[in-house]
Amino acid sequence: MACRGTTALLVVAAFLPITMVAPLGAPVGDDSNSDSAMPRITLQATAFSNLPNWESDDHLAALKTFWRSCETLLEAAEGSDEKAQKAAKFKDVCKAAMALANEQPDQAAAKTFFETHFTPHEVVHRAGEGLLTGYYEPALEGSRERTDRFQIPIYRRPPDLVNVVAETERGAKGERYTHMRKTDKGVVPYPTRAEIEKGALADQGLELLYLADPVDTFFMHIQGSGRIKLTDGTTIRIGYDGKNGHPYSSIGRYLIDKGELGAETMSLQKLAEWLRTDPKRGRDVMWKNASFIFFRELEGKDAEGPVGAMSVPLTPGRSLAVDTSYHALGTPIYVDAPSLKHATETGGFHRLMIAQDVGSAIKGPERGDIYFGSGKQAGELAGVTKNAGSFFVLLPASD
Repeated sequence: MACRGTTALLVVAAFLPITMVAPLGAPVGDDSNSDSAMPRITLQATAFSNLPNWESDDHLAALKTFWRSCETLLEAAEGSDEKAQKAAKFKDVCKAAMALANEQPDQAAAKTFFETHFTPHEVVHRAGEGLLTGYYEPALEGSRERTDRFQIPIYRRPPDLVNVVAETERGAKGERYTHMRKTDKGVVPYPTRAEIEKGALADQGLELLYLADPVDTFFMHIQGSGRIKLTDGTTIRIGYDGKNGHPYSSIGRYLIDKGELGAETMSLQKLAEWLRTDPKRGRDVMWKNASFIFFRELEGKDAEGPVGAMSVPLTPGRSLAVDTSYHALGTPIYVDAPSLKHATETGGFHRLMIAQDVGSAIKGPERGDIYFGSGKQAGELAGVTKNAGSFFVLLPASD
């Protein structure tokens, strides 16, 4: 999602300044960004006993989420491209994880698995404090046909849309065009959000669904997925299937800079209220974000939940969107965020998560977007999450 695969990120994620740093010498992830002016990072091996609250975590929940990653990693490891080389690092540990799945492990066995097969590494850098935000799957009403109530089209992927950046890297490389339009004369930029909403894709048969509210629709684009209750009473899931390629721009940041909203009190709910107060004004501001998402209806196993960049259903509270310049998808990452208290019942967020998604605003070695789940309550949690946090990256012990 950050969604999305998603753009899968919360609007609040881009309210805050983001420091770009280069992954020079990082043991995992894409080190293609080699700007020498950017600070280095290192991953320093440490002990599990140094991970705050490690003993009290739900290791079995983390293992179940890791299993989903392993299915994709083992399949990818059979190839011969760069993606296969990254996946191959997890081949042995994933085989061990899948073998353990047949034994129906308990909490103790799950904890032993991670401690046996991985070594935790502290992320060391000079890029400033880490930042955690949240995202979720909106639950909305919609229609397969245009009606008096449902007027806003949700588009499927156009046939002339081509990727110029791999989907798994679009978050890390989101400052450039990630998708473009294929023409007889080559590739050209796709229409912007404003141009599409003014009719640039009309009469092409690309309408997948129709929604009722422009603000809900915009937020679903930001999240990269949605659970839609249709007029016939059935419920479906739709997920990210490409974007128009324009870089993501934060309208929250724009409104803060204009003095319309305060940075300290900003939340998803406050932004939605501002946008709805004056619909024309709200539309013009939403058009400041030229990025536009295309969707597909999820079926079969994919419909079990919103699907992240690894093409596996995301797990609430355990799936994490990361910057793949630093951390390979599938990597277990222990997140320590003492101030993130609203998302737990234990007075702080200390949890082993799995890197399964990317997002256009997720940039930096300790920049993470937590997937909180589906519906209103998950949206409320995600909408107020902007907390400092630290990463401990778990790498296979054989590395």
